Amino acid sequence: MSQLYNAFTLFLSLLIEAFPFLLLGVLLSSSLLLLIDEGRLIETLPKNPFLGALAGSCIGFLFPVCECGNVPVARRLLMQGIPTSAAISFLLAAPTINPVVVWSTWVAFRAQPEIVIFRIVFSLTIAVIMGCVFSVQKDPRPLLQPFLAQRVTRLRHQTSKKNLSTQKGFRQDSLTLLQSGTFLLDKPGKPLLIEGMAASAIALSTNLTADSTQRLKLVLDNVIQELRELGGMLILGSAIAACLQVFIPREIILDLGHGTISSIVAMMLLAAIVSICSTVDSFFALSFASTFTTSSLLAFLVFGPMIDIKAIGLMLSIFKPRMLIYLFVLIAQLTFILALYHSYFF
Repeated sequence: MSQLYNAFTLFLSLLIEAFPFLLLGVLLSSSLLLLIDEGRLIETLPKNPFLGALAGSCIGFLFPVCECGNVPVARRLLMQGIPTSAAISFLLAAPTINPVVVWSTWVAFRAQPEIVIFRIVFSLTIAVIMGCVFSVQKDPRPLLQPFLAQRVTRLRHQTSKKNLSTQKGFRQDSLTLLQSGTFLLDKPGKPLLIEGMAASAIALSTNLTADSTQRLKLVLDNVIQELRELGGMLILGSAIAACLQVFIPREIILDLGHGTISSIVAMMLLAAIVSICSTVDSFFALSFASTFTTSSLLAFLVFGPMIDIKAIGLMLSIFKPRMLIYLFVLIAQLTFILALYHSYFF
């Protein structure tokens, strides 16, 4: 009974401390969906692969979304012609390189500010490297799911005609592009596609004469739906962290946590399985700070937001499975190398 009480207490403490950051992230991401003109943003991106990858990574400052929200945003950017290097870099860096995640990481590890710095540096490094690797693929269509690649071909042909009405049709038609993705049960018998709401928000942002009440309603609906999904993941992640801390024998955790290589591998696997939102994953990692090495905590904070089970499921709506295998293997290797480098030199 005492173990259950301790687990429940730890679960509530994690949940209460992390939820304000989750709420702030959802509010900011929902608001920016209506404020950012993606088309104009794409036009300003540099054509150089390295600079394009770096710029794509830094776009995360404008879209403070976790790995739950960066996939639909990256898909829209790809649809509108963003370079492959910038799209991949944004997809990997956005969950970490944004003000909300940086702030939450600092609050969790204020006694270890170097973790905040290394998380940003390592995330940027991996995102830029991956962007440069995939920059050789100028046309993203071979990387995409077949039905999506066909759609991009058609839409690019339409935009090449420079017909304004066609371009408007492109934006509206793209809203129902993908029917796979993350669904929630809205009304009885009526599934709701979360990504579709974000796409609708982008379409509405191009209509400056839209009724302000309609715009506000769309933002609020998006906030509610994201909280329903991300809040559930936060509860699950907090529960797993509490159970691991209380019910797993302490000797097992200590043995894994003190080994240089084993601790890094263990935390990377944990990050992939738990799939906790990057907005609050620093509080999850904080619960292991007394038993795991700093390098392994960094591996968790860097690898999890890029590749976890939840993110892979969302990315399968865009990319071919082979593409995701490449991403997973390369990112895992880079994360391990950087974490190992940190353990030996810092």
